[in-house]
Amino acid sequence: MPTARHFPTAQMSCVAYAAGVRLPVGGSAVETVRKARARRGSFVWIGLHEPTQEELSGVAALFGLHPLAVEDAFHAHQRPKLERYGETFLTVFKTIRHPPRKQHPTNTGQLTSGEVMVFTGPDFTVTVEHGDHGTSSSIQTELEAAPARMSNGPSAVLHAIADRVVDDYLAVTETLHEGIEEIESEVFSHARGHTVQPARIYQLKREMLELARAVVPLEQPLQALSTQSFPAVPPQTQDYFRDVADRLLQVSEQVDTFSDLLNSTLDADLAQVAVAQNADMRRISAWLALIAIPTMVCGIYGMNFDHMPELHWRYGFPLILAGIVVACLLAYRAFRRSGWL
Repeated sequence: MPTARHFPTAQMSCVAYAAGVRLPVGGSAVETVRKARARRGSFVWIGLHEPTQEELSGVAALFGLHPLAVEDAFHAHQRPKLERYGETFLTVFKTIRHPPRKQHPTNTGQLTSGEVMVFTGPDFTVTVEHGDHGTSSSIQTELEAAPARMSNGPSAVLHAIADRVVDDYLAVTETLHEGIEEIESEVFSHARGHTVQPARIYQLKREMLELARAVVPLEQPLQALSTQSFPAVPPQTQDYFRDVADRLLQVSEQVDTFSDLLNSTLDADLAQVAVAQNADMRRISAWLALIAIPTMVCGIYGMNFDHMPELHWRYGFPLILAGIVVACLLAYRAFRRSGWL
């Protein structure tokens, strides 16, 4: 068996439970596992945060974890999945969180992600976390306050993690929905003086894409946990996994809806930009036409010919000026009536 030197306390928590109550065992992780296994109906929960290869190898040797699963847990950046190795299976969750928009109203670059790998066996749970979300530690406190839930054994830990991860997904969708509503109100506001910057829309689309990469692959593992038979998952726990799977499906549908909304909003914003540009071009063209009237007349009379109409007439100059003014006023009135000015 591995010695205690494989399990530095700064990176690991090792706790044993029986009938939903924490056992007062101490010492090394190896000693805790030995005492827990000597007591019927107990299980051990080991939590690791970004462990080194040596630390993870020590835990793997203690519980006989499959080398491929251990490699996935060490390297991280895995796709959400469920892989079965005999009586033990590995479930990978991708955690996504976003602070409330009241704290970060700009909604730019605030989404953070992490990973939680859960090894589940008949009498043990090993969680390996990557990132700073601290999911396992808060769940441990929550479960210890509910012995009835903890009495379901390792499956209770797996369900609590899945439930927390999906709850975080729902919170992220609410925040994204608020951002989409703000952009929609700006795009379709009649009093707005500027267009919405496409970068804000693209930022939301990137965040939804990252959320989709966490949500969509997780649908199949949760369906399997709620319908298929696993040694460490009793039938009474499958109903809870079914509830989590239903909420995950809700998140997936919201992501698809939000993506369509953002595409429509972006198209509407670009269409309004095009309409505004056309209106500007009409106004510019109308003013150019008004300027062209005196320019044309002055250009004609600027030619050095001796025989031109009213060239030597005493009232020719004021008459030409009056004609220019009248022509400009008539053109201005026509443009105003047509909506170009």
